[in-house]
Amino acid sequence: MTRGRFVSFEGIEGSGKTTQIARLAERWRAEGVPVLVTREPGGTALGESMRRMLLDSRTIDLTAEAELLLFYASRSQNIEEKIRPAVERGDTVICDRFFDASFAYQGYGRGIEQAVIQRLTDLVCREFRPELTVLLDIDPATGLERARRRNRARAREEGRFESEDLGFYERVRDGYLELARRDPARFRVVPALGAVEEVEVRVHGVLAARAHQP
Repeated sequence: MTRGRFVSFEGIEGSGKTTQIARLAERWRAEGVPVLVTREPGGTALGESMRRMLLDSRTIDLTAEAELLLFYASRSQNIEEKIRPAVERGDTVICDRFFDASFAYQGYGRGIEQAVIQRLTDLVCREFRPELTVLLDIDPATGLERARRRNRARAREEGRFESEDLGFYERVRDGYLELARRDPARFRVVPALGAVEEVEVRVHGVLAARAHQP
């Protein structure tokens, strides 16, 4: 049986990941590609319960270490329950954030040592690494305003990360860009500013170019 593909999308709040993932999944399904879309935190019943805890603005005092461990608990369940079975049956998996988010947010953003996060990644993810990671890059001030405006419009309680100051998001963005520089074979950085349709064309362009690489 042919193993499926595993693609992740990364980016700070307001970068448009969820929208672009939905459009890509719709495109690939129309082409006859079996697609599983999942997200982190979340993706499973256990993960979704952790998501509510992690993103709820009422848990603002959660420690950085507790936050990191909850993300990896959700990730472990997502791999075993959703990602691994889908890849093994030949589906294409699109994950809204994966382990790079932990390096960017809890590492560069919160200040946890990268070596600690790497050990957790090796323990939980093992051989599961995205073959391609699309990083939707946006200025933190613009992305944060987008995210806060979205949450106000939807009366969402998922405002814990959006309550962070601009300096936090500047560190996270810098971390993402550094991760991309370290692993240029896997990462594709896509500017996320502009109309949804414009960003979709850019995403499709990098995916098409990757598909034609030997």
